[in-house]
Amino acid sequence: MYAPNFSEIAAVSVRRLAWAMGANMSQAVDVMVKAVPAFINAEKVCACCKDKTKCSACAFHNSGEMPEKALGLLYLEVSK
Repeated sequence: MYAPNFSEIAAVSVRRLAWAMGANMSQAVDVMVKAVPAFINAEKVCACCKDKTKCSACAFHNSGEMPEKALGLLYLEVSK
């Protein structure tokens, strides 16, 4: 599996999200990826997709699936 190198800001941000969630960094990245479709037009992303065989594993195709812990954190941020 492909494992990207994170920039310093990405690594620091993921680490802090993980701490806030009481989770590990992999789980925090998963939450961040699942949150992205709420802010980006999923239809445009899907229209540009070059791998139509993995739709069932894609956050854009499955937008709206968000772990409860993450929803709580997102809600706190929005309500401030």
